[in-house]
Amino acid sequence: MDTKIGSVQAVAPNGDVCCPPLHGGFSPVQSSSLPFNSSEATLGRHLARRLVQIGVSDVFSVPGDFNLTLLDHLLAEPGLNLVGCCNELNAGYAADGYARSRGVGACVVTFTVGGLSVVNAIAGAYSENLPLICIVGGPNSNDYGTNRILHHTIGLPDFSQELRCFQTVTCYQAVVNNLEDAHELIDTAISTALKESKPVYISISCNLPAIPHPTFSREPVPFSLSPKLSNQMGLEAAIETAADFLNKAVKPVMVGGPKMRVANACEAFVEMADSCGYAVAVMPSGKGLVPEHHPHFIGTYWGAVSTTFCAEIVESADAYLFAGPIFNDYSSVGYSLLVKKDKAIIVQPDRVVVGNGPAFGCVLMKDFLVGLAKKLKKNTTAYENYHRIYVPEGHPVKSDPKEALRVNVLFEHIQNMLSGDTAVIAETGDSWFNCQKLKLPKGCGYEFQMQYGSIGWSVGATLGYAQAATGKRVIACIGDGSFQVTAQDVSTMIRCGQKTIIFLINNGGYTIEVEIHDGPYNVIKNWNYTGFVDAIHNGEGKCWTSKVFCEEELVKAIETATEEKKDSLCFIEVIVHKDDTSKELLEWGSRVSAANSRPPNPQ
Repeated sequence: MDTKIGSVQAVAPNGDVCCPPLHGGFSPVQSSSLPFNSSEATLGRHLARRLVQIGVSDVFSVPGDFNLTLLDHLLAEPGLNLVGCCNELNAGYAADGYARSRGVGACVVTFTVGGLSVVNAIAGAYSENLPLICIVGGPNSNDYGTNRILHHTIGLPDFSQELRCFQTVTCYQAVVNNLEDAHELIDTAISTALKESKPVYISISCNLPAIPHPTFSREPVPFSLSPKLSNQMGLEAAIETAADFLNKAVKPVMVGGPKMRVANACEAFVEMADSCGYAVAVMPSGKGLVPEHHPHFIGTYWGAVSTTFCAEIVESADAYLFAGPIFNDYSSVGYSLLVKKDKAIIVQPDRVVVGNGPAFGCVLMKDFLVGLAKKLKKNTTAYENYHRIYVPEGHPVKSDPKEALRVNVLFEHIQNMLSGDTAVIAETGDSWFNCQKLKLPKGCGYEFQMQYGSIGWSVGATLGYAQAATGKRVIACIGDGSFQVTAQDVSTMIRCGQKTIIFLINNGGYTIEVEIHDGPYNVIKNWNYTGFVDAIHNGEGKCWTSKVFCEEELVKAIETATEEKKDSLCFIEVIVHKDDTSKELLEWGSRVSAANSRPPNPQ
């Protein structure tokens, strides 16, 4: 597994926080102190050193007059690289993708016009429990409390609009408009992001970054965060109750969910699976958190649109343990899952509920799974049932020569591209369902944004993930409707020398919306996508494009992208029929539509 969000819980013997696992070069902060009057002992350099110290070596930014001096001081830090993005939304999405690989991400924008533009990406990171440092260049410190009206605002002498917006999508907000408490505010914000595994907001007055101050004269003292601890008596009681519950079951199963990541419990989940022999599934948003080469892995549990034979095993079980689940209308396929609360153990990052009760608070998921594994009897019944009924999936019908390309044929070829040196980014839409069916080899990364489901997320996230995971070649599957939202930052990928392969699936519209509720608004203006990327490329950097209409052309394009053009960004536009969707999307769309269209309850 590629990502280690929440790894701040790992504490070194000396009490210092262990840096998240890194993919690529990382220059640690030097430990020499600076004289009190040093020109480098500034607020801006302190922030830069703090970012490097927690593992951030790339910051995604969009310049604006309120953050320019701050950007100068971030640039001056040897261990920090500024990645200029085309817009703030993509900078936020890039920081999101970066955090998924590196463990924490950061972006820098300007006051209000930049802040309100990035806030959607920050909300998505909040929903996915990603520690992300959102830094905003704020008004001059002298303007606070003066009743002045500033540019980039809505024309009122009130500078709190941006702050109030961020209060709902970040776990901590710091407004730095004086030097005396800047050190404390910045450190509190960053440490809170790491502890809570959520985004934070830091606003820094535009006239402060270049000013030396005694509090910045030494290298930052390493963060020392107390690890979260379980209530020992509660933990023991939870383990005892859960073990009794599961050991009485005839055919129990385990299902991994997305919150295993923030709980830093993925390895503990696998260790428990090894020990107890249960059949192991994942929720769709947990894909990539459990190794799919595990001997008892049975696929994705997604109700009626689960992978083959998985739902039958999970829903027929007499007990199931869900680790870190999110049961929303999308993950439950319009609230149609056939699981019963009285058969379930629900394990959240710090809480366990067994059946209809009891509930145990202050119990960490990792501790619980490790302890429970030691108490469970070996039971392979559910997996044996799966193995007994399993029939290997067939292959798509063979294409006729020059036949129009089908989506199922496309993803069969993408499957063959995957290895431990690749990572998949799946955009919101039909790529959710097609990528969900991909079988991930050992070490293959996988990311998508299911809880927030913001179309266009994948372009920025691909930029950020690839910038962090330099040892992997990213394969991004993006629909044409989503691509039109955030397409510009393909140029940043080229400028950064990234080697991503983007499959642009051109079917003429918002296909996922079509299957929920169709209308003329779901049809978009078609672009010449390869021509668009060629224009962005403009002969600068390494970029190769191809437009394919049939399987023969696809095979040739993939061969070129993985061999001759393996050191280039490769953009492959795939032309498919507007109604060519996965069968899972058809089923899922009808069920979500039914949930959305429920009439009001009688008053």
